[in-house]
Amino acid sequence: MKTKKLDLEIDSIGGLNSLTPTEEKALSDFFQKKKLMKKKTEKKKATLKN
Repeated sequence: MKTKKLDLEIDSIGGLNSLTPTEEKALSDFFQKKKLMKKKTEKKKATLKN
């Protein structure tokens, strides 16, 4: 059974060229930090509810 989640292969954002390794690293770091902040926020909300 196939899930509804779409698999997208994106190698360029807002341009005609592929991302440079530096840009890929910057995006990766940004999303890791965003994910970490979301986890911290959810954890803080869970402790405030209890």
